[in-house]
Amino acid sequence: MKIPFQQYWDLLATHIRPQARRFSMLTVLLLSSIGLQVINPQIMRYFIDTATSGGSGEALSLAAFAFIGIALVQQVVGVSAAYVGENVAWTATNALRAELARHCLQLDMTFHNDSSPGELIERIDGDVAELSNFFSQLVVRVLGNVLLILGIVMALFVEEWRLGLAFLAFAATTLLLLNAVRGIAIPHQKKLRESIADFFGFLEERLAGTEDIRSNGAVDFVLLGMYKLAYVVFGHMYNAWRLNLVVRAVAGLMLTLGISMAFAFGYYLLQGGVITLGTAYLIVYYTNLIRRPIREITQQVESMQNIGAATERLRELRAIESKLEDGPGAEMPTGALGLEVERLHFGYEVEEPVLKGLTFELKPGKALGLLGRTGSGKTTMARLVFRLYDPVSGSIRLGGTDLRTASLKQLRERVAIVTQDVQLFQASVRDNVTFFDRSKSDDRILAVIEDVGLREWYDALPYGLDTKLESGGRDLSAGQGQLLALARVFLRDPGLVILDEASSRLDPATEQLIERAVDKLLKGRTAVIIAHRLGTVNRTDEIMILGEGKIVEHGERNALANDPGSRFASLLKTGLEEVLV
Repeated sequence: MKIPFQQYWDLLATHIRPQARRFSMLTVLLLSSIGLQVINPQIMRYFIDTATSGGSGEALSLAAFAFIGIALVQQVVGVSAAYVGENVAWTATNALRAELARHCLQLDMTFHNDSSPGELIERIDGDVAELSNFFSQLVVRVLGNVLLILGIVMALFVEEWRLGLAFLAFAATTLLLLNAVRGIAIPHQKKLRESIADFFGFLEERLAGTEDIRSNGAVDFVLLGMYKLAYVVFGHMYNAWRLNLVVRAVAGLMLTLGISMAFAFGYYLLQGGVITLGTAYLIVYYTNLIRRPIREITQQVESMQNIGAATERLRELRAIESKLEDGPGAEMPTGALGLEVERLHFGYEVEEPVLKGLTFELKPGKALGLLGRTGSGKTTMARLVFRLYDPVSGSIRLGGTDLRTASLKQLRERVAIVTQDVQLFQASVRDNVTFFDRSKSDDRILAVIEDVGLREWYDALPYGLDTKLESGGRDLSAGQGQLLALARVFLRDPGLVILDEASSRLDPATEQLIERAVDKLLKGRTAVIIAHRLGTVNRTDEIMILGEGKIVEHGERNALANDPGSRFASLLKTGLEEVLV
């Protein structure tokens, strides 16, 4: 497999164009460096010819100082070109990382269910890093070295046309052969990148479950799985390395041929009196100089085996499209949102439906308690209302607006979900509460923090809203984390709130704080509460019980509680926690 150069460029072109000025500077530096490398040997040739012909010491001194000065300038220019090239490449690839991360976040949950976090990190960061290394070196080394080779050939043409023609044929043959073999290892490199992504995905999942793995004695089993994946990585790495030997062999053969040709031509022309000793030195110097660009081009060709695989994987990632199409942006009413569900069918797999023909209506400002055994479809229902998935058939309307006609941005602003697991970021308290929304004022944030009962915690922070929190929630207790999640919802002021029993894992004292915050949160808002405890459903207006994806019972809470024949009344008698677990 051989990846066209256009595909490398297409991945970065969008992010290179805004850097046109720096790119122009890089071009000037690159051409200057090449020119200095070609000119300096000419000064040395003049020095040798002047010395052998008995020239003046002043001329020799000037030539020596000129050679040293140009060599120093060439080093400064070369380092500057490398710096600007790296800067351009990292700026472009960091923008590409941001683009890919945004693209992945906009994909539907089906994609994320099939891709582990470790795999995505490897694709977004690891593959792009490979591309960055290639691109910065491509401009400074590959392109620069190709131009250097052409400059050397042109200089040799000026000295002796036959010599220039021979080295032009040599350089062209070398570059054509290297281009011909540059893609032979890409299939194995692509498999290598995929196996590395699988390896990191495996590690991420197992490290997240360290406590369970150790407590259940599964350490040896996990290590065995890691060894098997590492063996696959090694196999693809070995195959790619074996094919890269072909590239090295081609380059080594051509370099040997070039050196032999230089000595043969130099000796022949010197003996024939066609060139001077200084020119003979020039031929040898240029031949040695041409070795470096060919060697570096060879190294880049080897890298392109890996880069080609990374490029192909990145193109595949960018080509993935979300199954959720963003709506045209139909307006939603302000205030509490009514919820209407009609003939709703959904399944994560087509042949395994989870929800089967649900139809119900929840009036604005009302709270619905959603009950059912594990696997009955409660969480799936919440995901559909938040539009993490689209139903197979049927419709969901909020405030009379079909979810498919509202934009995803509008929907996420008007609907909020609070679960038992709170995600905290390695960022300031301000960013964790606002989800990085800079439009929220500090006064508003502090008012919400106090409103949910976190003022005492906040007052103990060393730097207030600028205090950095660690990811994973080590800076907060479970109850404080839940209150922080509720504070996020308060700031957004949604019209519909979905609560997945946020207090089910807390001690009674902390649970009371959560319950008071939830009471404030639900005022003037519609709510769907996925309940596991009796205390939670006491605040609801309606009860719905799901069973095997269907509505088993739905009605006004007090009416169902007072009906001896209802399922809800039976649950109240037997104990909700025992029946629904």
